[in-house]
Amino acid sequence: MVDPVQSSKETYMASKLYVGNLPYSVDDDKLGELFKEYGTVVSAVVISDKYTQRSKGFGFVELSNDDEAKAAIDALNESEVDGRKIVVNVARPREER
Repeated sequence: MVDPVQSSKETYMASKLYVGNLPYSVDDDKLGELFKEYGTVVSAVVISDKYTQRSKGFGFVELSNDDEAKAAIDALNESEVDGRKIVVNVARPREER
């Protein structure tokens, strides 16, 4: 029997993307703009240092479904943004510390 909670987490995670090697000039809005042509952006967040508020150079984008996420990965992975080649792939669940 399939656990509905587990399968919904997998679906959620497939539409949540990790975006790495971002230029420090990219903020939440610019990250969302980058992905909006591939589907409905549910959220776009650039991770920043809690003390300096400076970007850590990576973020997460959640699109409304898996097909949109796959299209974004295919189009944007290893593409250039402000002179940097970004990495885009499916986000993995956060590991326990």
